[in-house]
Formats: sequence, C-alpha cells, structure tokens
Amino acid sequence: MHPTVRHRPPDNHPRVMGTPPRGTQKRTVAPTLGVMELESLGAYLKNRRDRVTPADVGLRTYGTSRRVPGLRREELAQLAGVSAGYYTRLEQGQAGTASQQVLDALAGVLQLDPAETGHLNNLARQPTTSRLVRPRPERPHRRVLTLLASLGETTPAVVLGRRGDVLAWNRTGHALVAEHVDFGAPHDLARRPSIPRMFFLDSLTRDLHCNWDELARTHVAYLRLTAGRYPTDARLAELIGELAMRSSDFARLWAKGDVADCTVGTMRLQHPTVGRADVDYQVWLQPESPDHRLEVYTPNDTASADALRLLSNQVADQQEPEVALSKAPQHLDR
Repeated sequence: MHPTVRHRPPDNHPRVMGTPPRGTQKRTVAPTLGVMELESLGAYLKNRRDRVTPADVGLRTYGTSRRVPGLRREELAQLAGVSAGYYTRLEQGQAGTASQQVLDALAGVLQLDPAETGHLNNLARQPTTSRLVRPRPERPHRRVLTLLASLGETTPAVVLGRRGDVLAWNRTGHALVAEHVDFGAPHDLARRPSIPRMFFLDSLTRDLHCNWDELARTHVAYLRLTAGRYPTDARLAELIGELAMRSSDFARLWAKGDVADCTVGTMRLQHPTVGRADVDYQVWLQPESPDHRLEVYTPNDTASADALRLLSNQVADQQEPEVALSKAPQHLDR
C-alpha cells in the first residue's frame, strides 16, 4: 500500500488565510459584491414565524388549508398581545423601535432560546441606516496570552478573534486543528488563519472533522449571532459574503437562519498524524476583551488522551514551547 501524501497549501493560500487588512484605521466602506447585506429584524421575525406551527402554540386550525408554513402574522400578533397592523409594520421595517416588552412577548411566542433572543434584541437595536466600518486588526490581550502560555503544550488551545481569526495558538493547538498551516501565520496580519474560511474552503480541514456537518451548522449559527452584535463590521460582512459565494454548504446553512452561541462541543477528528481523537472544546471568554475566545481542547476517552499525549510529545521533540502571536503593540478592538 502506498502512503497517502498530503500536499500542504502555500502559506498565503486563500483557502486558509484571512483577507489581508486594508489599513489599520476605522473607516466607512461602501458595500461590494463580497459583502453580505445586514439581516433585518423583519427578516428574522419571518424566519422564526415560519418555524412555529399552530400546534406548537396550542392553536386549532380546524383542518383549513394554510398558505404559510408556520404562524400567520395576525396569529403571532394576537399571541404576543399586539395589533396585527403593528406587527405587520414591524416585520416590514416600518414600525420604528420595538419596546422591550414587545420583544420579550415575541420571543416567548416564537419559543426562542437565550442566544436567539439575544439576536432578536441585537437586531431590534440596529439603526435603520448604518454604514459598514472597517475595524482595526484585532490583537490578543496580554493576559489572554499569559493564560495561553500557562497551559504549556500538554493542553491544545487557540485564541480566536471576533470573526474566527486565529490570534494566537500554542504548538499543540496548532498541530491539532491546522498542522498544514504555518505555525507563525498569526504573526502576519496578511496571513492570519481564518477558522471559518478553513472550515468551508479547505479540504484538509474538512477531512479532519468526522462530524463536519454538525460543526458547520454551529459555525454558521455563531457567525450570524456575531453579525447581529456587530452589524457595521465590514470585515465580518465581507467574510460572510465571501463564504456565501464560494461555498454552497455555507450558503445553504446561512439561508436557514439558525442562531447559536458556541461555548462547548465535541470534535470527532481523524487526525493525519495521530489518528482518531474525540475531543471536547470549551471556550473561556475574556472579560477585558469580550470579542476574543480562548478555546481549549480536552480528550473524551483514553484513546483520545493517548493521541493528544502523542501529539504533545511530538511537538516537544520538535521545538521548545512557544506561543504564536502578533508582534505589533497590544491593544483592544472596540
């Protein structure tokens, strides 16, 4: 049997690297073909309304035919305690700002979970007209880097930015999730790896994850939640637009309208170096830089623990522990 040879993409391959920064100062930008339009409150309400059936909320239909997959506007309005006319204007973007009481009532009828409710509130607070702004490149806070370094190389870990860019990683974290990418790539803003781009545009990353479909849904749902939090972020809009154009899987999942936070989960890996490994990921949020997430990976079983130990030993044999991070002056993005 001939060994399988994996060809490593160049360090600047567009499948695995982030979009090069276009300046370091905030500035407004006009939408382009690669920029995803902002989601509106009305579009989200309709998406959720279509998912709730009369039976879900205790309504009887008496066998009559229905032209909508879920609740009618007037049904949702009645259950939420608002007039049908007001709700129609709200869904059409003509009602102005909705009160918190109305939003809470709608969230209850639509059976939204906490992440979905948060997204509803974020959309309701968006200005009716807003221009996209290009934020400064993200830098990990020094305390996050200190915490990452304290984990050593026995525990794989990655620091992720607002849009899923790798801001830093230890060598075991790098070897676990992206060993085909240059370890030093987070140093260079033009080559900084983007986990969402890798997940949807890089075949090696896709081959790594045995539960790719499950994780793909989580990635898209979390990007939608982030887009609601930062509706004027041009870099985020460009990322979503690029993925929607270049990945049919992403476009299909984005059209579903799912929203979810991403704090814990399981990755079932078929790793090219150490074989099968089932690992849990858990996210440590950073109070001083809430956009940034320290993602830590721990084994699910004895075999997976052995695989991670082997990976850690290989890393230790290759080089002294080191954290990849940007050498630019540290600051927080707001």
